[in-house]
Amino acid sequence: MVAQLPDPIVIARRIGGVRFHTFISSFTDDNIANATHIIESENKLVLVDGQFLVPYALKFREYADSIGKPIDRIYLSHRHPDHWFGLAAAFDDIPIYALAETVEFLKEDGEASRQDHWKMGNLAPDTVPIPKEVVCAGEEIIDGVRYVFDKVVDTEIDFLLAIALPDLGVFIAQDLIYSGTHLYLTQSMNHWIQVLQGMLLSDYDLFLAGHGVPADRNEVARNIEYLTVAMDAAGRGLVNEEFKRFMLEQYPERKCPAIFDIYMPRLFGNVRQF
Repeated sequence: MVAQLPDPIVIARRIGGVRFHTFISSFTDDNIANATHIIESENKLVLVDGQFLVPYALKFREYADSIGKPIDRIYLSHRHPDHWFGLAAAFDDIPIYALAETVEFLKEDGEASRQDHWKMGNLAPDTVPIPKEVVCAGEEIIDGVRYVFDKVVDTEIDFLLAIALPDLGVFIAQDLIYSGTHLYLTQSMNHWIQVLQGMLLSDYDLFLAGHGVPADRNEVARNIEYLTVAMDAAGRGLVNEEFKRFMLEQYPERKCPAIFDIYMPRLFGNVRQF
């Protein structure tokens, strides 16, 4: 039996000859608005990440198939399970590309991570996807579209694959940006801010986030402010529920407060990674 969840949100826009589709799980208080993307060029589709919960992964696959073009490949941005759980559930027939560090994590620790989420029941996959293709920093032309790949370190995650389409002004940031939602905070907030500041100085206009709706430069700046406020609060000794209460009061407009309970044990104590 598949759990009943709110309907996903789908946003699409065309830039030049390419159509970008963003598929968002939901913005409910107990969800974290996972955002996955489809780059639809003339002849094929390139996907980024695979959703977290199995029902949303299956709906994402259904939506991708409904476009009517073959899925050429799917890029996995990083090792957090809310980005790869759905790959095992709905995309096991599609070539998966990832950074070498992400592939190594899935080989060594993917099953432990999967089993660590046993309370999710049928919302979690039965297997761990192991990407067969390793992505390195550099450029590639896919169906006439220029992609630029970069490995970004020590931000929301230790290793993240960022994908840019410079000729179209699009930067697929995934968890470098949380758009309209609360952020998953780490000990690397200071360096994360530096990376975001670099994005503000770039020539990109559209930033596709890993959580929430497609973002503009204003949302990048708001993420910098959020991280700055969070660093200050932690520096003043706010921890756990006191820290959560403070951030909720500072940013009542941001959605998905469930993220606090995922990251706070790790941020404020010696507890397992997400």
